[in-house]
Formats: sequence, structure tokens, C-alpha cells
Amino acid sequence: MKKISLLLIAFIATLSFNACSDDDEFTFVAKPDPEGISFENTPLASYELEAENENNLAERFVWNAANFDAPTPVKYELQSSADNTFDGITVLASDLTETNYGVTIKSMITLAEDAGLDSDPETEAPNTGNLFFRVRAYVGDKTSNLVEQLSDTLSLNVVLVEPTDGAEPIELKPQFYLVGDATAAGWNPDNTNTPLFRDPENDNAYYFTGRFAGGADVEGFKLLETLGEWQPQWGLDGTDVSNNEILGGDPSAFKVSEDAYYSFSINKEDLTYTWEKYDASAAPIYSSIGILGDATEGGWDEDQDMIKSTFDPHIWYIEGITITDGEAKFRLDNEWETSWGADTALSGQGTIGGPNIPATAGTYNVWFNDIDGRYLFIRQVTE
Repeated sequence: MKKISLLLIAFIATLSFNACSDDDEFTFVAKPDPEGISFENTPLASYELEAENENNLAERFVWNAANFDAPTPVKYELQSSADNTFDGITVLASDLTETNYGVTIKSMITLAEDAGLDSDPETEAPNTGNLFFRVRAYVGDKTSNLVEQLSDTLSLNVVLVEPTDGAEPIELKPQFYLVGDATAAGWNPDNTNTPLFRDPENDNAYYFTGRFAGGADVEGFKLLETLGEWQPQWGLDGTDVSNNEILGGDPSAFKVSEDAYYSFSINKEDLTYTWEKYDASAAPIYSSIGILGDATEGGWDEDQDMIKSTFDPHIWYIEGITITDGEAKFRLDNEWETSWGADTALSGQGTIGGPNIPATAGTYNVWFNDIDGRYLFIRQVTE
């Protein structure tokens, strides 16, 4: 009798376990978001696409997050087409988990050319037209349980700029300028704001090693793309890099805990940054640095003296200098014992005794950091 009772208890326990297991197998059915998906970036009236600026960002597409009412990650795909029917689709990016994606001028030119536009006025093809964009949100795999939803369509007017015949095109690179109470300029967007130093191979990557006047009562710093203009404005959304276009409002500042030297880098395409303290105690304080070469007025014999920052003695600049086609270097104390150079134009990282810097004629603001040898030539457009 006792054995029968034990067997009965075991049988009931088995049934109870199976019942619990069955109850735990919930099935979630994903449903399209009733609020829909919409673009949140405001497009320009027209996008002038110049091949010499192909690495610049043409537009960052931003959209709202979709809610499929299911505990599974939502992914996104940015699509483009030459017409609003999307009969022919170009996928610019897929399996995105963020609700934004930046498209370069180079990619936009390719889309425009695929749509039948060109930049030759002698041909029948037009130089201007519209490109259409939309976002596909989806959950599940690409088979039976895939649930997807399409956004509204965003139309962008683009213009393929004809290359200048017989003359070198003016190359205006994107910039980042420091602004904030932890920086030399304070909260003034047009106060000889110190720029970040752009990577010579990647127009979306920037570096700066120098002093930030941080502290408990200091808000910190942000980044501006254009001197004198508060927008576009870059900063943080929590711990993530963001800007006013993505957020629909101003981002918060990068915090600086104390007055010290730091190394800062940022990638505006990946929306990533690094920040770490830097020991500048062994870096010498120089009294004079100039720029010279056959691209400058004084040739290789006379330095054009640069201004030393009163905020950070390792930052040097000269504004409105006339440069001709040729080469240049940075030199200490008007002597050849110490000079910096590299083989990349407009921006780069010079080394002591390095090669001459190639230069193209124009008017420039030039910046140099003697801590890491980084330099930047910012072309000034004059009427």
C-alpha cells in the first residue's frame, strides 16, 4: 500500500511539472506599431553634392522607435529609391538597432547617379532631382515569424555640382569647435573657439589633447560645427554621443570633473567618444612657434609667428594667413633644431623632423598642438 501511495504521489508531481512547463511556454505575437514610424530630422531645402567633399556627412536620418509589443529587439533598415513607389530599392544599412543613420555625400552622389542624374550640362540628364528614403522596422527572422512595418517617405532634393574646369575646387572640410565653461572660449560660439583636430584619413573622426578647466560647478563643454552658430550642436544624451537633430533639442554637456589635461576623441558617424586624463607634466612650455615654407610669405627663411593660447600654452594658432601652392612646416624658435611635419594636407599629426606638409593656395586659419603634433588648416572662404 505504501509503494502504491508513493507511485501515486510521483505521478501527480510529474503531471504538475508538465502543467507548469506548459504554462511557461508563452507565445508573444508581434504587432505593428499603431503610432507608425516617422522621420524626425528636418531636411534641407536642397543638398549640393560636391565630389571633393565626398567624405562629409550629407544627412543623418533620424526616426522614432517602433514598438511591436513583443519582448524582442526591433531592428531597422534604411532604404532609398529614385521614385516614391520604391520599385527599385537601395538598402543603405540594415540590422540597425539605433534609430538614426548618417549618409555621406559620396553615398548620396552614388544614389543620384543611379537615379539618372549627372553633373554635365551638355548631356540630356539633369543635374538635380529628388531621392526618396524610408525606414523598415522589423522583428523576428526572415521567414515565417517576420513582422515588419514601413515608415512614411522622405523626399530630398539633391543637386550634383559640376566640377570646376581648370581650377582646383575649394575643399571645405567639416569642423568641430569647443564651446563651454571648461574651454578657452567659454559659452561664446564665436570667440576664437579652439577646434578639434580632424583625422587626415577619416573626416568623421576628431582628436584633442589639452586643458579643460573643469570643476564641481562647471557645466562642461559641447561641440559646434560652425563658428557663431549654435546649431548643429553636439554633446551627450545620457552617456551616448548625440546632437540637437537626433534629440529634437539641445544635448547635455560633456562633464569635466577637474581642471586638468585630457585626451578626447569623437567619431560623429559611429556616435562614439573616448575621454581620459592626460599627464602633461613633462611637456615643455615653448616661447615661440611659427609656420614657414615655400607656401608662406617668408618662404623657408622667415617664420610666420603663431599666437600661443593664454588658456593652454600648448595650443598655437594664426588667423587669415595667405597660403600658396607648396609646402610648409612648424618650427620652434625660428631655428631648424626642432620642427614638425607630416605628409598629409589640411590636417594630420606632425612628428619632429617629419616631412613637409603639402599645401594648397588659399586663406586659412591654422592651428597646432605641440603636445601631440596635430595640426589643422581651416580654409576661409572670402568674397
